[in-house]
Amino acid sequence: MTRNGIFILALVLCSAWLCRTTAFASDRPNIVMAFADDWGKYASVYAKASPGGPSDIVSTPNFDQLAADGLLFNNAYVSAPSCTPCRSSLLSGQHFWRCGRGSILQGAIWDFTNEAYPLILEKSGYHIGHTYKVWSPGTPADAPHGGKRTAFVKHGRKFNGFSQNAMAGNDHEAAKAKLFEEVRMNFQSFLNASPSAENDPDSKPPFCYWFGPTNCHRKWVEGSAQELWGINPDDLKGKLPPYLPDVEAVRQDFADYLGEVQAFDAAVGVLVEELKRVGEFENTILVVSGDHGIPGVTRGKCNLYDLGTNVPLAIHWPNGIEHPGRVIDDFVSLPDLAPTFLEIAGAEIPDAMTATSITGLLQSDKQGRIEPTRDAVFTGRERHVGVARAGKLPYPQRAIRTEEHLLIVNFAPERWPMGDGPMADETLPDFAALREKTIAAFGDMDASPTKAWIVTHRDEEPAFYDFAVGRRPMFELYDIKSDPHCMNNLALDSRHAQTRDALYERLTDEMKRTGDPRASENVIFEKAPYTD
Repeated sequence: MTRNGIFILALVLCSAWLCRTTAFASDRPNIVMAFADDWGKYASVYAKASPGGPSDIVSTPNFDQLAADGLLFNNAYVSAPSCTPCRSSLLSGQHFWRCGRGSILQGAIWDFTNEAYPLILEKSGYHIGHTYKVWSPGTPADAPHGGKRTAFVKHGRKFNGFSQNAMAGNDHEAAKAKLFEEVRMNFQSFLNASPSAENDPDSKPPFCYWFGPTNCHRKWVEGSAQELWGINPDDLKGKLPPYLPDVEAVRQDFADYLGEVQAFDAAVGVLVEELKRVGEFENTILVVSGDHGIPGVTRGKCNLYDLGTNVPLAIHWPNGIEHPGRVIDDFVSLPDLAPTFLEIAGAEIPDAMTATSITGLLQSDKQGRIEPTRDAVFTGRERHVGVARAGKLPYPQRAIRTEEHLLIVNFAPERWPMGDGPMADETLPDFAALREKTIAAFGDMDASPTKAWIVTHRDEEPAFYDFAVGRRPMFELYDIKSDPHCMNNLALDSRHAQTRDALYERLTDEMKRTGDPRASENVIFEKAPYTD
């Protein structure tokens, strides 16, 4: 190609890029993030592609419809399966390990060193607000979304204890309706607070709203799933992963969790109704997802297996998604949402954002695998609630997940992954006592009937106990195609050494490239203030 040809091609490409950016900036769509605490990848639409699991018995019509009219993502992952680090990474558009004190849960601090996309959008003219949880536990609470200044909860926070409040009275349907009305009124108060231009009372700025209920976080009321939603725990027989005991207590626990998922889905339906009422549904990017897997269950929350890190994701945007109804298999990390929102809004993307915008996926006419570079995600964790007997040391992990493999690196295999185990002379409480409260041992696994059953049956069923809380080797390698539940560790199998080494090299390259303290000599996570 001649020099003039190259110059003309460059002009064409630059012009196309400017047209796309200008279109985004002029449209200025609204952005609504519906983000459920502790909601893993359970939705009825996922049962179609992967039948035989818990999604078979849950009903999420609103999520399903948004996915059908928008985009459904099969391989969406969190950066860290712990709520505060996950949210730090999502809001700042980077790996959790780059978020300073926001990289941990207990003792987290948001110091505004990292710019959060809602505050950037506010500076560019957006009306921002949030209801329920955005960023906590941590100080200042919800800081990346404006904190108390932009909170809209004057109509209540009872939805966060959905089953507790819905089951309190005799008329459960009326109680449910009251909770959904709380969601509606809180959202309406946000919409009504949007400022008008002085010279045009009918003009409103675009808005950025975060809906973050915590009802999927424990604890929920036993039996509420069947009473409130008609979910029969026995329908879960044969549908639980093999590392969980398929017993009545665990099925009941999981079913009640799915009931809370249905409550969240119904609340999303309320948001949709309100967006349509005010005529903003077509020009709103509505994103629905969760911050990690199920709490208090083996390999869920605080774990780098798929049960802990793979989350639901649907994106609906009538004015911006030209080819809706697609199912996308590209690997997407939730931090990718931050630069996506900023690019679409025409706002500047900070250099610190290491995540990559997914606008190319939104505008594509393809489905399945679209962008070849999106063939992996990187996850990890440091300290959750801490280790009581060891100065709150973290359980450091990093992982790379590809279409075919999962490699997990446990940097301190001598530690307990769910927190310190019981002392030799410690007598654990019986099942009835343990199911309602946590114990000093294994504090990173939430108190639950599932945890209680596993711990109190550790002598009769030691394998389930080991799956849940046992020590782990430094390297874990799993063939996802043949072993989707990660039951057979291939890390020490010489036949898989080349795969293990290649994945480890790619993981460490990403850690070094993005400044992970675990890849340096100064591992800040092992020192104060991270261990305070």
